[in-house]
Amino acid sequence: MKISLDWLKEYIDIDETAEEIGHMLTMSGLEVEGIEQFETIRGGLSGVVIGEVMECERHPNADKLSVTKVDIGGEELSPIVCGAPNVAKGQKVLVATVGATLYPNGGEAFKIKKAKIRGEVSLGMICAEDELGLGTSHDGIMVLDTILANGTPAAEYLQISSDQVFEIGLTPNRADAASHYGVARDLKVLLDKDLNFPDIASFKPDDTSRTISIEVENPDACPRYAGLTISGVDIKASPDWLQNKLKAVGLSPINNVVDITNYILHGLGQPMHAFDADKVKGDKVIVRNAVDGEIFVTLDGQERTLKGNDLMICNEEKPMCIGGVLGGLDSGVTTLTQNIFLESAYFSADHIRKTAQQHSIKTDASFRFERGTDPNMPVKALKLAAMLIKELAGGKITSEVIDEHHKPVKNFTVEVKYKNVHRLIGKELSKVEIKTILEGLEIGIVEENAEMLTVSVPPYRVDVQREADVIEEILRIHGFNNIELSENLAASYLAEFPKKDPVKIQQKTTEMLVGAGYQEIMTNSLTKAQYAEALDGVEASENVHILNYLSEDLAVMRQSLMFSGLETIAHNVNRQQHNLKLFEFGKVYQQKGDKYTERKQLAILVSGNQAEESWLQASGKADYYTLASIVSKVMQRLGLDKFQQQSFDQKKGLDYGLELLINNQVVGRVGKVNAKLAKLAEVKQEVFYAELEWDALLKIYSGETSYQEISKFPAVRRDLSLVMSRNVTFDQIKDLAFKTERKLLKEINVFDVYEGENLGDNKKSYSVSFILHDDYKTLTDKVIDKTMNRLIGAYEKQLNILIRK
Repeated sequence: MKISLDWLKEYIDIDETAEEIGHMLTMSGLEVEGIEQFETIRGGLSGVVIGEVMECERHPNADKLSVTKVDIGGEELSPIVCGAPNVAKGQKVLVATVGATLYPNGGEAFKIKKAKIRGEVSLGMICAEDELGLGTSHDGIMVLDTILANGTPAAEYLQISSDQVFEIGLTPNRADAASHYGVARDLKVLLDKDLNFPDIASFKPDDTSRTISIEVENPDACPRYAGLTISGVDIKASPDWLQNKLKAVGLSPINNVVDITNYILHGLGQPMHAFDADKVKGDKVIVRNAVDGEIFVTLDGQERTLKGNDLMICNEEKPMCIGGVLGGLDSGVTTLTQNIFLESAYFSADHIRKTAQQHSIKTDASFRFERGTDPNMPVKALKLAAMLIKELAGGKITSEVIDEHHKPVKNFTVEVKYKNVHRLIGKELSKVEIKTILEGLEIGIVEENAEMLTVSVPPYRVDVQREADVIEEILRIHGFNNIELSENLAASYLAEFPKKDPVKIQQKTTEMLVGAGYQEIMTNSLTKAQYAEALDGVEASENVHILNYLSEDLAVMRQSLMFSGLETIAHNVNRQQHNLKLFEFGKVYQQKGDKYTERKQLAILVSGNQAEESWLQASGKADYYTLASIVSKVMQRLGLDKFQQQSFDQKKGLDYGLELLINNQVVGRVGKVNAKLAKLAEVKQEVFYAELEWDALLKIYSGETSYQEISKFPAVRRDLSLVMSRNVTFDQIKDLAFKTERKLLKEINVFDVYEGENLGDNKKSYSVSFILHDDYKTLTDKVIDKTMNRLIGAYEKQLNILIRK
């Protein structure tokens, strides 16, 4: 549901910002899912001002261009090159100044920059109608007839409005808040301000020359039905203020009468319908059940077969509208309509819900009726709508308000005990605060004693009929976030905090790896002594020897999982299985003096292609990045993705790669296996190997998961093309970026790398994306540009990087 801030201000005085109002509403139970900026003209013509052409001469180097000097309210005249044929000295024009962004009709947005056009400096742009998004004309620049001062914003001259619109996730129980007035009712008590209902005291019929009678045959389905006639109306487009209000909440304006009914619906929460009075045969409206099997054509042009329990609004001859759901095609207001019958009713929620479901119709009216509307609103809304129609469409009110009110809906009476208020809320509130909140919510206090209150709940609060419901109202206005935790909470109230279970952690990691296409292997802990001799960084003297070994191939306990993994790859390759993704949880062993140690590791190996061949897509070779990606996911699954990394050359059998560090402790390595070592295990194809110190990771693993609110504001991406020396690493680029911008920069990524003769010797080019985001507000172009300029400056000064533009 969309709620306009400007529209809210019709019902209550608001000085707070949209963000403050959004937070208040969310904390009181009306969750604001987002706040959007609405502008009648995209961009709001920011940076566009009124100017006066003081000089105008032909461009010396172009026949179709003019060189002008324009007064835009500054100390000096602005030189502007203009290509419009109608530009002339003395004109008042609209000027887009340097830095302004324009959103033209039928084209992409563009920013005004300082330019040199055929040798002449141009500091701005004199605009045509289509360039500003105001229309489609491009015959020439807009020439204004105004006495406003030069430099006056164009938005002020054109009366362009902007608004902030709340997207509220309305829960089914809060039917009372399905309108601007309903939301304002909550703000009334939250802000402790008065609520302003539109003035209808001056309502008065002009005469009673056209009275249409009303007969309600089913008062259970329609307890209240009111209507009146307005004659001599002029159906036309609505004024801008009304159109803008409807557009802000996502509606398309239709005509002045229909727009007013929508304005009342979204403003006061009272659905209404306007009939062409000349099509009300017999000057009589009958509210009755449909004839089972009757065919009716609705406003959307569909033929619908009616059920016997459908409530219909009919004239003396035939149905005109499915009551509370959708109007009929033949009785609605058109451009030819001169006289209207305006209805405003209260329908049973059960009947409307059943009809809407039977015919699979969902309208703004049925949405409200099937949840429950205010039975005391129809006549008030009818009077306001009639006054607005008379003002905007002309004509006369030609009947009294006919109000068939057969079954008045009474207030709900509820008894509320103070002790239950304190017990359910978990905090003792003062009686004064309780009564103040209830009275602010229009819940009247009928009786009171030391122990309890008897309250009268207005019928529009269909969700407040029990003591617990009233207490919930008190709590949400007091504030859920204002309920402190008790100092003596029993342990039974708290969730259990389980110990770390290594088996479960390993199982979850295994499931993740298998889901990513990796196969688990289990290899022998006994291996060849020569493997340790060949592996740099591992001392052969630290081998744990088997006293009674069966063969030289099983003479020692392994110090690394690498060779048992390589042997597995060799075994599979020899059987024509070339594309392999393997992992193993296993222990490695060492002897240092008289002491023996063992520790658990996770080894991951990738070799061959990334996937098997398929007609759907080609499969590229697996590489270092294939392995690095899955290692990153393992660390993320463990909640340890905030690790440091450092590159290396030639370490522990790897030609190159990265070491992973947490708190300056090495917890893993990722890299390409040395070809000679691979050959030792009889593997001839490339192998990429990762080794994670599993025991060390489990010690660091906390099992804690952090949560934060998803921001309501969008992130912004900006890209830079960086040319640098080959010895500059991405880590240097990344670290410098986060040192330069600690608040707004959230992510940085390389999406393209280029090396070639065009760049020069020992040069490379990175295309880098930067994600900027503010949790508390929408980023403006000014802030974004300032941030990017700081990053560019840091790269140029500290890393000697050239920014390609």
